[in-house]
Amino acid sequence: MSIAENRRARFDYHIEERYEAGMMLQGWEIKAIRAGQVQLTDGYVVIRDGELFLIGCRINALRSASTHIHPEADRTKKLLLHKEEIKRLVGKVEQKGFTLVPLNLHYKGGLVKAEIALAKGKAEHDKRDTEKKRDWDREKGRLMRHKVSSKT
Repeated sequence: MSIAENRRARFDYHIEERYEAGMMLQGWEIKAIRAGQVQLTDGYVVIRDGELFLIGCRINALRSASTHIHPEADRTKKLLLHKEEIKRLVGKVEQKGFTLVPLNLHYKGGLVKAEIALAKGKAEHDKRDTEKKRDWDREKGRLMRHKVSSKT
């Protein structure tokens, strides 16, 4: 079940490979995520000291959060992957010009997981092509609906 989606990532990047990573979260963050107080649009993944971190994923604290903690909405979250997967990602990001972007957050067995992707940025003309294709598909759907409704 999807919690939050980063639709902008599919528009801005060519998605090459996908990975599912666990997340280190605090208790108030889990409660806020279950209440739908999460935004992934501005998020990105960085590599520091051989570890992956999700930056820019905004989790707004609930009003009923505990009084003894001070929630930080844009806190950096550590992503959990196997060492071999991290080494492989580090190699591709450093050598081949790839970047890591979060695609979505979802539940798996009661835990919150992040789907991240190894991606290459699209050029401006690729983005225009994507928009043209989307507009044509929408227009084609309208024409087909109109054609079917005119026959009956």
